[in-house]
Amino acid sequence: MIAILAVVAVIALLVMGRISAKGQAPGLVDGRLTRCPEKPNCICSEYREDSAHHIDSLVFSEQSANSDRARIAAIITESGGVITIEQADYIAATFTSPMFGFVDDLEIRFDIGAGLIHFRSASRVGYGDLGANRKRVELIQLRFMQGYTNN
Repeated sequence: MIAILAVVAVIALLVMGRISAKGQAPGLVDGRLTRCPEKPNCICSEYREDSAHHIDSLVFSEQSANSDRARIAAIITESGGVITIEQADYIAATFTSPMFGFVDDLEIRFDIGAGLIHFRSASRVGYGDLGANRKRVELIQLRFMQGYTNN
């Protein structure tokens, strides 16, 4: 009986992974990253008042916007992400878990006026993520602050 339940659970996780592959990043709403839903599998730097989902943004200068965007894109790729959209002020990428194929969306908005790089990372399906989205953004931010170059 336990073996049957384990097989059903694995099949359910594989199905959820396939479902998540069919989605897409929510994109910008009124020029800002989308708010996180009530689930704990999302973080976002745009909405400081949402303390349950908040992560700090990064500071950059207008003069370094192009090189900083290129550095962030390189870090995403080196970290296993696949960039799906790359614009002057917005990057969307996906990260796929190796075991069940769950897809998470990473979105980055470059707020030129405020000199901030905003992040949103969220799982497409499920409820929890064991902190995976927060860890991913923290690692990208750390590598960026350490002066990562793709040399």
